[in-house]
Amino acid sequence: MDVWLWGLAVVLLSIIVILQVKIYLLRKAADEIRNALSDRLTEDTNVVIDISSRDACMRNLAESLNVQLRLLRGERRRFQQGDMELKEAVTGISHDLRTPLTAISGYLELLSKQEKSETVERYLGIIEERTESLKQLAEELFRYSIAASGPEDMSREELELNRVLEESISAYYAVLKGCCITPSIEMPEKKIVRSLNKAALSRIFANIISNAVKYSDGDLRVTLSETGSILFANHASGLDEVQVGRLFDRFYTVENAKKSTGLGLSIAKSLTEQMGGIITAGYENGMIQVQVSFPE
Repeated sequence: MDVWLWGLAVVLLSIIVILQVKIYLLRKAADEIRNALSDRLTEDTNVVIDISSRDACMRNLAESLNVQLRLLRGERRRFQQGDMELKEAVTGISHDLRTPLTAISGYLELLSKQEKSETVERYLGIIEERTESLKQLAEELFRYSIAASGPEDMSREELELNRVLEESISAYYAVLKGCCITPSIEMPEKKIVRSLNKAALSRIFANIISNAVKYSDGDLRVTLSETGSILFANHASGLDEVQVGRLFDRFYTVENAKKSTGLGLSIAKSLTEQMGGIITAGYENGMIQVQVSFPE
């Protein structure tokens, strides 16, 4: 009887050991799949997920993920190709628009010096207004093509965020006052220094402030923190959470936007990310909040 019990104990112990080894190998395979999947999603590579486990289920799982990764890689390449073609088209269109618009503006200036009736004067005013809108769109298209060209063209220097932000707000002070907006500005006494491109940083701030001018109900609060985060907040009753969530989309405009091309915040987002920063937009309690962060 004792021998039988000892034999049963040995068998149960063997089963437990085998199961523990099996569980260990399955966990190891799962960790290998998780780490490999994370690497494949962040890298543009043709290397597939390979695991050391001989377990049929885990190997089938790895193969299924490899199939999806191949499909994802193909979609990513098609997106990159389409995005590159769009940028090239935008660059070409912006150049094609600027030349005839310059000629039209010249002829309109000549016509403005001629005697004309009140009706002709009114029509010319409409044409001039539409021409200026087209010129603005062409310029924004050109700026977007530059912003999307890549970080390799962006030289950097040590900049004080405090000073560049003050300069940007000062440049828009007349526009803000014209819209009856008195900005509230909060900055630390400490100099917040980051290695950034000054022209790009000024463009980011200008586009965000310009966005505030379009949608503000009459206020603008700008806060710079010691962490390198800049918050632009204003009441915007004409917007909602869905519209704010799309403000970074290319060519997206809101109906009540004044002469908007839909590229300002898209350019700001592209430039911010090229310099390693983060830009977000949110809508809460009737306020739009655009935050730009440049971590050390």
